[in-house]
Amino acid sequence: MSSGVDTDAAPVRFDAFSAECPSRRLLDTIGDKWASLTIVALGLNGRLRFSELAARIEGVSQKMLTQTLRNLERDGLLTRTVTPSVPVRVDYELTPLGASLLGPISHLKAWAEEHMPAVDEARAAYDRSRS
Repeated sequence: MSSGVDTDAAPVRFDAFSAECPSRRLLDTIGDKWASLTIVALGLNGRLRFSELAARIEGVSQKMLTQTLRNLERDGLLTRTVTPSVPVRVDYELTPLGASLLGPISHLKAWAEEHMPAVDEARAAYDRSRS
């Protein structure tokens, strides 16, 4: 019986510079600040409930966190586990695929935190030159 998978087919090549490349949708997701912060929060803290994530990621609205979690779950980057109880318990945790993003995103977060003074200075200089 055939599995329907062509093992002789050439691997699919993706090029995010191409307008039609589906990898752009993935970049949209992981490039979003809420998604990046959610991945780092789960990577540093492990399994978290919605309320714990909301408390950890200051400024994210309930609607935006819900949308972010759904997008990350759809892309296979996290799992959502529902535990029947009163009230129902819902936990979120990175998948191995999501955990593979932790290093690059953590480095990007650290870079932003380290270089923020230089960016603030550049912004101020730019704004002064335009006044």
